[in-house]
Amino acid sequence: MTVPGRPTGLARLRRKLRSEFGGIQWRYLAVRLLLWPVPVHTGGRLRSLALRCAGFRIGRRTMFADLPKFPGGSSYRSNLTIGAGCWFNVGCTFDSGAAITIGDDVMVGHEVMVLTTTHDVRLDVRRGSDGVSLPVTIGNGCWLGARCMILPGVVVGAGSVVAAGAVVTADVPPNSMVAGVPARVMKQLD
Repeated sequence: MTVPGRPTGLARLRRKLRSEFGGIQWRYLAVRLLLWPVPVHTGGRLRSLALRCAGFRIGRRTMFADLPKFPGGSSYRSNLTIGAGCWFNVGCTFDSGAAITIGDDVMVGHEVMVLTTTHDVRLDVRRGSDGVSLPVTIGNGCWLGARCMILPGVVVGAGSVVAAGAVVTADVPPNSMVAGVPARVMKQLD
């Protein structure tokens, strides 16, 4: 017997399936399935072309040693812009909850994470429950060292170097080298 105004069992099942599997990135999944036989560090231009065909904005001459991860919901393609002549090594993660803009000729090391989503910890009940998304910009000619992490709202100035393992919590001036946790300016580059 159905109660008026109450969803049927099938409607509840559909709603649950949509909530559980609604975040699947179908185009990206198709690219992963297409490229799974291609070994790491080969086919960098092919990966870039496949991502472009899936709707990503990626400049010419940009190459990927392996496909990055894109957590961050359904706007992962529209929130990511990558310039020309960039290189991305294996294991990179781009949390595209807000815009990520990467300039031209940027070199990205192993397992670099660019995060745009964080949590509001000012709440006194259940800290970390309300999500906040802030854009990240990485200027032209930057080098992001292996396993560095760029946090939400950060601008990495053009020509800068982020040392391996650094956690960048604040803007990086152009043509500077930062290192540490949290990252600090170590020196200005010529």
